[in-house]
Amino acid sequence: MDTFRQLTRQKKQISIEECKELLTKETRGILAVNGDGGYPYAMPMNHYYNPEDGCLYFHSGKRGHRLDALRRSDKVSFCVCEKGERPEGDWALTVRSVVVFGRMEVLEDADLLVPIATALCRKFTEDESYIQSEIEKHGKATLLLKLTPEHICGKRVTES
Repeated sequence: MDTFRQLTRQKKQISIEECKELLTKETRGILAVNGDGGYPYAMPMNHYYNPEDGCLYFHSGKRGHRLDALRRSDKVSFCVCEKGERPEGDWALTVRSVVVFGRMEVLEDADLLVPIATALCRKFTEDESYIQSEIEKHGKATLLLKLTPEHICGKRVTES
């Protein structure tokens, strides 16, 4: 049996290019880790998709439930969903979403922190002085998380 299932409704599947576009465009998604007591632990997270290496990057504090869970198991899933579109005169939204399954690595490399944190911040603002100020204030207390995808799958659905 394959580790990753195929979509049941193949006609709803979107291309890997559309998946990457959503990962690039959208600012946040839901990261799920293997939490305490076997319960999934899912939380909203800002992310940066790096098209050069195909990985997703997140920032994190240096302690807490998420890091404890990642130290026990590096397997995660990350889901991004767009707001969707509603054709004029229709009530139903058409929405695309992407799920990424992969392995999360905790990076403590200060040299990587600045360029990745800067790229992540630019998804929200182009104010370079603000971005640099935030990195200077919080950089030492920040870790990078790197999600290396093993499987990416997306779909388009219309509410009904």
